[in-house]
Amino acid sequence: MKRYAAGMTWGEGPRWQDGALWLSDTQRAKLWTDHGGPWRGIPLDTVPNGLWFLPDGRLVGAMMHERRLGVWTGERFAPYADLSAIATGPLGDLVGDAHGNLYVDDIGFAAHAGEPPRPGRLRVAADGSAGVAAEGLEFPNGLAFVDEGRTLLVAETSPQRLTAFTATDDGALTARRTYADLAHLVGGDARPDGIWPTPDGVWVATTTAHALVLLRENELVTTVDTGTLLPIACCTDGENRLFATLADTHGLPLGEALAAKSVSTTVALIEEPSNARRTPRNEGAPT
Repeated sequence: MKRYAAGMTWGEGPRWQDGALWLSDTQRAKLWTDHGGPWRGIPLDTVPNGLWFLPDGRLVGAMMHERRLGVWTGERFAPYADLSAIATGPLGDLVGDAHGNLYVDDIGFAAHAGEPPRPGRLRVAADGSAGVAAEGLEFPNGLAFVDEGRTLLVAETSPQRLTAFTATDDGALTARRTYADLAHLVGGDARPDGIWPTPDGVWVATTTAHALVLLRENELVTTVDTGTLLPIACCTDGENRLFATLADTHGLPLGEALAAKSVSTTVALIEEPSNARRTPRNEGAPT
């Protein structure tokens, strides 16, 4: 692994577009990017979480605490879709399909504030309208389309699994089923956060399992060990490079480190990861 960028507290929603990386810092209310110049964090008056690029190239973000989607103007996230009438908790990851439908996690409860768990939902917003696509999810987190957009995968962090839905052209989700049981395939510490699809499978950031894993349905393909660092989220550049946000809690338990704001995040660049390592895990932390 090679270090690509640093400076974030908690890096979520990495996305690669036109030769540049974008991601959210949910602990410092910043949008980070190297688009048009050096790596920099843009201070915001709202907290972005999941990010996605629309088919027309515009960047949209899930405003974590405002229960809305925003579109990036170059200076701020202007209103795009209002979810306040139907959202029950903070907004998480964000993904879109080829038809312009956007799916966003409604986590259901604020874990960082110590609220007790509640069922979460998936919201879909297209052309500024909003509706409920799925309910009864347990801490919905990373989102990704596979099978050429026919299947939507949802990382459910608490039950340690990836859940699959069949997606229709009008944005409906049907045929819910378990795609991968991470506790069984990876281990008891594997709690999925961000995920990213590739032709070889789906990459999963497992946070407290200290690994990035490549999965196919009910199959573990490749494991990349992250040493003492916690992988939060990941994306590729559309070719053979994997970018992953890795958190350092400096020896503290994750919840305690987040509360004390003692977490620091770097972005790691992994060249040709699907060919680099297969189970058992390799040794060593990234440099």
